[in-house]
Amino acid sequence: MKGLTLLAGVIAATLSFSHSENAVASEQFITIGTGGQTGVYYVAGQSICRFVNRGADSHGIKCNAPASGGGVANVNGIRSGEYNFGVMQSDHQYKALYGQAPFNTQGEMADIRSVFSLQSEIFTILARKDAKISDFDSLKGKRVNIGNPGSGQRDTFEQLIDAKKWNHDVFALVSDLKPAEQASAMTDNNIDAMSYFVGHPNGAIQEATTTVDAVFVPVTGDIIDALVAEKPYFTKAEIPGGMYRGNPDPVPSLGGKAVLSTHANTDPELVYQLVKSVFDNLDRFKRLHPAFASLDEKAMIADGLTAPLHDGAMRYYKERGWL
Repeated sequence: MKGLTLLAGVIAATLSFSHSENAVASEQFITIGTGGQTGVYYVAGQSICRFVNRGADSHGIKCNAPASGGGVANVNGIRSGEYNFGVMQSDHQYKALYGQAPFNTQGEMADIRSVFSLQSEIFTILARKDAKISDFDSLKGKRVNIGNPGSGQRDTFEQLIDAKKWNHDVFALVSDLKPAEQASAMTDNNIDAMSYFVGHPNGAIQEATTTVDAVFVPVTGDIIDALVAEKPYFTKAEIPGGMYRGNPDPVPSLGGKAVLSTHANTDPELVYQLVKSVFDNLDRFKRLHPAFASLDEKAMIADGLTAPLHDGAMRYYKERGWL
């Protein structure tokens, strides 16, 4: 009898170990490329992972969202397989899809796919008040941070100066600081102006406007109007007034959408579970950053999506009756 009891215990333990081993084997890990830690991309990636990880016991997916170089770097990370997903500007998704600069060397990325769009973003120029920069053309002769290589603001800045037929020589200094480094550089009077393509409110801009007298620079004019008319990913936008110290009035610029993207070959079940995790908790998600407050589920599956939807995302949206 004791032998039977011992045998039963051994079998139970073996089955338990086998079940545990299978559970570990079935775990899947996903990585989302985000941006600098002061930006909304980083918060977006962390927030998505927060809800994915809450359901890990049921779907077996674990998520992490490290800081990255930004939207261009995230496109390249998806292409190389470093990231399963990446947050990027809608224009970078479009440019990647069609192989336009800064992705012209790699060629068309026909297998990039949309998952959903997030917050609206605005191309933002913030300048020290004592630099007396009243418009984009006034940046000539000034010390300007155009952003780190691989960032969305740098690519957009380069697109604007190319449209104006400028080069870097028109500026007294061009720096490539990361978003988290810009505010202190402005406070220390090492730069006159900083650029950012970002959702508002933003921590780095909050820091800069708190520590130094700084104003937003309008990004307007015929060339900007022509870009908005020509490019499907740009829209006219305004930086809200009263959000930052010393800036009581709205300031016009151009904008777009932040988009979560992936590769066509990403497992549809992974995409489905990620999408479900966010949309089943959308009210909670919207409370995690002020830039998310106005998110609307119908707009998130349509606005700013410049590449086809991934099949896994479409499955969820069809189940909800949205497609």
